[in-house]
Amino acid sequence: MKPVYVINGFLESGKTQFIKFTLAQPYFQIKGKTLLILCEEGEEEYDSRVLKASNTVVKTIEDEEDFTNEKLIALEKEVDPERIIIEYNGMWNMKNFTMPFHWNLEQQITCIDASTFSTYYGNMKSLVAEMIKKSELIIFNRCDNVRDSLASFRRNIKAVNGSADVIFEDAKGEINEIFEEDLPYDLKADKIFLDEKTYGIWYIDTMEHAERYKDTILEFDAIVLKPDKFEKGYFVPGRMAMTCCADDMQFLGYACKYDGVDKLNERDWVRVKAKLVKEYFSDYKGVGPVLHAISVEKSTKPVNDVIGFG
Repeated sequence: MKPVYVINGFLESGKTQFIKFTLAQPYFQIKGKTLLILCEEGEEEYDSRVLKASNTVVKTIEDEEDFTNEKLIALEKEVDPERIIIEYNGMWNMKNFTMPFHWNLEQQITCIDASTFSTYYGNMKSLVAEMIKKSELIIFNRCDNVRDSLASFRRNIKAVNGSADVIFEDAKGEINEIFEEDLPYDLKADKIFLDEKTYGIWYIDTMEHAERYKDTILEFDAIVLKPDKFEKGYFVPGRMAMTCCADDMQFLGYACKYDGVDKLNERDWVRVKAKLVKEYFSDYKGVGPVLHAISVEKSTKPVNDVIGFG
């Protein structure tokens, strides 16, 4: 299998700079050729010395209709590379991205210019969502003048791809920032009520910061989900969320331990009062956020039953 690395993002998002940095690293100086396929040309250019040192051959595909398996195979036969890097055009929908069957996608990375992200996300949300949906790493650069928006940017990404690593960088390098102060509720409160505006934010924050809610009582309205073959004494209270468009809905909820599970009906609306514990759960196949119910009472469907992410 031929290893392939895809670097995507809109024009001037930092793709070329990221690839140039990677090619210049000592660990990239290996035997065999690297085929670098450029799908657009930005202001940054590749240094011929770096290309020579890394044994990299650059080929260009200018039009989306030319990005075909036949074209890719032809380039592979011409260059005979050990590995392939694709600098993908951000205006080409990743939904249409295909590769030859014997190519193996090792990693997909998305570069984002933080200074223009709000504009792109607001006007081309579906295109952005497809771009980041399967990326393992999202790199926001040029964050210097938008630091107050970084928490919101991260929530936008996690709403579409909860498993992606998100990195923020400014002129000085990576930003190691804790966004606790940006949460729309008081973590010091004894109880937090999660409504349609805050449930999604809490859900995403809990993925990586469950410890923040260790001693807090959480209260929220939710739909009852009772998965088949679920561990006895547990159910999943959650909310439906729209990530990028009306056609892209998903259910967000964590396992909840509750003695009265047998009395609950699938799809019922309930008001849950619980504490959050990070512990092993069989269906997670590891450690994760688990709710321990204090009470579960029947409730009515909220006026806004589909949540957002703030």
